Amino acid sequence: MRRGLLSLLALALALAGVWTFGGLRDDQAPVPVDLSRRIEIHPQEKSGEITYAYLPQYSHRVSLERQRQLVEYLSRAVGLRIRQVFPGTFDEHIKLVGQGMIDISFANPFVYVKLSRLYGARAVARIVEPGDPGSGAQAGPDSPGASFRGQIIVRADNAEIRSLDDCKGKRWIAVDPTSAGGYLYALGLFHDHGINPADFAEIAFAPGPGGKQEKVVMSVLAGQYDFGAIREGALDVITGSTRIKDIRVLASTPRYPGWVFSVRKGLDPAVAAKVRDALLALDPENPEQARILEKAGIVRIIAAGDADFDPVRELIAKIGPNAIW
Repeated sequence: MRRGLLSLLALALALAGVWTFGGLRDDQAPVPVDLSRRIEIHPQEKSGEITYAYLPQYSHRVSLERQRQLVEYLSRAVGLRIRQVFPGTFDEHIKLVGQGMIDISFANPFVYVKLSRLYGARAVARIVEPGDPGSGAQAGPDSPGASFRGQIIVRADNAEIRSLDDCKGKRWIAVDPTSAGGYLYALGLFHDHGINPADFAEIAFAPGPGGKQEKVVMSVLAGQYDFGAIREGALDVITGSTRIKDIRVLASTPRYPGWVFSVRKGLDPAVAAKVRDALLALDPENPEQARILEKAGIVRIIAAGDADFDPVRELIAKIGPNAIW
């Protein structure tokens, strides 16, 4: 009888959903889950909570380290709990915004243009990055610092690739089909030099969730691909884990508008306004706020509107939408 009662209790707990992966002992193996059979549930906004996501160009560890203080600041300034979520891929990030699962998106301008076109996302602010010309504390929307560019990299000892023309017939690894600095900008640079996607032996994209900039660099170092495309600044971020001295920057692309904070369509306008105002209020002259910006790799945050990203739309039109959408 006692054993029967215990079995019934265990069954009841399981049906109630009390057992979770967090309750596993060290000697227990996790139960496989078939994600292909999951049911998408359209979210209902929780009272007092909104979500924030950083496009997963780096590993989740790096994303958390760079953004945690900024998210905590926003939560205090907006007066709502802000939960940082971690999409596994660029495509998942885009889909989660469309499903209403991400309220605030921090992403590259190519992804923003796609979010705006597909789901009505709205830009509220964009960043000025360190190391760019004109990236001083008083930088404005027209300063070079409010833009960024891509880089084409090869191994330092690769004697076969000395120019863009030498990339023809070679294997290219890029960050993601919706990466700006790690694909689109490089594609535009090659286009301007009369080089088309069909001219390469292969175009591959960094596999797996997160850490895509790192994976491009490591793939080039390992000789798996002849050259790669990354965003400018990525080598500085990942310098501690790779042999950066063994990487040579072959070329840099033109500059385009920088990374952008946007809010999803349907987010309470009052909340969206608080988010925008809190971002713009971050003062690089304030020591505490300067530390928040520095940790996130940002010099300052400036106002943004949808038209600011028309140069990216023009680049897409020049390359040909069918090549990248």
